[in-house]
Parts: sequence; structure tokens; C-alpha cells
Amino acid sequence: MRFHTLVFRNLSRKFTRTALTLIALSVAVASVVALRGIAKGFTRSFADIYRTHAVDIVVSRQGTADRLSSSVGEDAIQKIAALSHVNRAAGVLLETLSLEEQQVFGIPTMGIETGNWLRDDYDWIAKATAIDPNAKQLSLGSNLANRVGLSAGQTTMIFEEPFFVAGVFESRSVWENGSMIMPLDQLQRLTDRTGQVTYINVVLDSDVNSSQADDVVVAIESIDDRLHALPTEQFVGSDTRMKLASAMAWMTSVISLAIGAIGTLNTMMTSVLERTREIGVLRAVGWPRGRIVRMILAEAFALSLLATAIGSLLAYAACAGLSQHPAASGILVPTIDTATYLEGGLLAVLIGLTGAIIPAFRAASVSPTLALGSAD
Repeated sequence: MRFHTLVFRNLSRKFTRTALTLIALSVAVASVVALRGIAKGFTRSFADIYRTHAVDIVVSRQGTADRLSSSVGEDAIQKIAALSHVNRAAGVLLETLSLEEQQVFGIPTMGIETGNWLRDDYDWIAKATAIDPNAKQLSLGSNLANRVGLSAGQTTMIFEEPFFVAGVFESRSVWENGSMIMPLDQLQRLTDRTGQVTYINVVLDSDVNSSQADDVVVAIESIDDRLHALPTEQFVGSDTRMKLASAMAWMTSVISLAIGAIGTLNTMMTSVLERTREIGVLRAVGWPRGRIVRMILAEAFALSLLATAIGSLLAYAACAGLSQHPAASGILVPTIDTATYLEGGLLAVLIGLTGAIIPAFRAASVSPTLALGSAD
């Protein structure tokens, strides 16, 4: 009998136990792949907010733990825009509002000045002009508009005030497609944050090198010691929300992996104990200890590979379902790339082999004489 045939026969012999172990491993892999994909999708969507506008530097308030709730004075925008090597700068006030009539709550809302260059970077699917030039206005991201059933030209209520839907826009950022845009002064009034923005987007001249970009960062922070300027990628990577999402994904994955490892250990140890006589026969006919170890590890490896395939499919299905859920639709799209699948696969193999090490060496230590004698 070929070695690999023996491995698969051993696994299929106790089908129920093997299936239960496979389920535990598959769930562990699915957890790793899905949670890592969600964390990556969250980070990517957040980074796309700045890539959409080709932002080079993001300015927030110094010492703020959550940069997305920081507060920067509006007067800093013009001072930053006047610096050497700065092409343009714009402030954004970020808040969360609700559309009570549509029963949709916690909608990300960006306050951007009317006519600001940030608005030009969006693809405007539809626009409408209010009859009353003094009407309060807002614009909806394409996913949010579909979700709440509103279109350009309609009216909705916020804080019991009517707001005219002046347009529907589309962005490369999924997060922005699920958000609203308001004139900066209107959002400041609604949230009692007059003269404040959350952060300032800074675009540098196209011919600026890295050294000059560093000089701009220093110059920005010298304007006011309460300002904190960071290159875009560094701003995104160091954000508390991004770190928390990644940490939670890994922590939950570790728990799932530990459960999978324990399941593998239990299955392989029980298998070895039940096959003591068989292993004794193999040792008696000349199988070396190393080959016995390889057989047990090969069984665990085969289980891990199968669990990787099943777990990856489960993760894909779970993420696809999540992206269609009303709470996440239009806000988050999980990013499950090849690297994420490989992470899940490598960890599955690792926990599978880890759970099989003790049973493998236990099997290799079986004495042929004692094994055959105990069977009698």
C-alpha cells in the first residue's frame, strides 16, 4: 500500500471524528480569512478617502487619541495653503448624523465648503437645484442614496430641519459612497462646532521630493504647536480605528486557531491510542520511528489542507453576505486577497502540525513487543 493511500485511509476510517476535527479547523481558517479581510477592507476604504483627492499630508490636532474626532481651527487652512510647496489645502469636518425618516442612523457626514476643490474629485451621478436659494442642502453617496431611497431633488429631515438633496456622488472609496456631504458651515451649525474642522487635507506640488515634503510637515507644525501633520499613508496606518480593527481580527483568530489546535490534538491522540497494535505491527515489519512520525504528521497536514479549502470558501461566503447586510452595505467591502488566503492556509497547516506533534512522537515511541502483547 502506498504511503499517501495509507494516510487517507487512516483519516476516513473514523469518519465522524475526522469530520468534526475538519469542521473545527475550517471554522478557524474561515475566522482568520474573514476577519483579516474585513480589517483590510476597512483600512483600504479609509485610505481611499485620501487617494481620491491625491492628498499628500493630513493635518489633525496634536495629542488626540482618535484623530477622526480631533478639532482644528479653520484659520489654519489658509496659513497652510500659503506655505511653500503646498498646492492646495482644504478642511473637512467629520461627524455622524441620522436620517430619522428613513430610519438610518450613524451616517458618516463630511462638512466641505461649497465650491471647494474636494467636491470636484467626485463623480456626480445626479444634481438638482433648489428653488429656494437659501434652502439647506446635502449630497448623498451613491450607496447611501440607494439604501435610503432618496434621489437628487428630494427633501429629507435632519434634526427636524428640511434638507434638499442637491446631488448624488460616487467615489472610489466605499466608505464615502455610504456617507453624506454638507456645506461646512451648515454642519458646523448643526454640531455646534463653529470655526472648527476635523482635519485638513494638503496636496503638495507635483515636483516636490521627499525632503521637501518633510520640510512642509515641519512648517505646518510650526504654525501652531497644536497641529500634527503626517503623510497620508502614515496617518491611515497609525489611526486608532485601523489598529483596533487589525488587533481584534488577530485576537479573535488566535482564539479560533487555539480551538482548532486542541481539536487536532484530541483527534490525533485518540487515533494513535486506538491504533497502538497497528503501529506496533508497522514497527515490527521494519518501519523506522521517523516514518511513523511522518505518517501522523501527514494525516494532520492533509486535514489542514482540506480545512484551508473549506474555510476559505466559508470566509468568502460570509464576507459576501456581510457586504450585502443593511448595516454594512455601502460602507464596508471586505478585501480578501491572495495574501489573506495564504495567511489562513499557513496558519491552518501550523496549528494542524502543532496539534499532531505530541501524538506523532507518542506513536513513534510505541514498542512493537508491548503493542502486540497488549493487544492480546
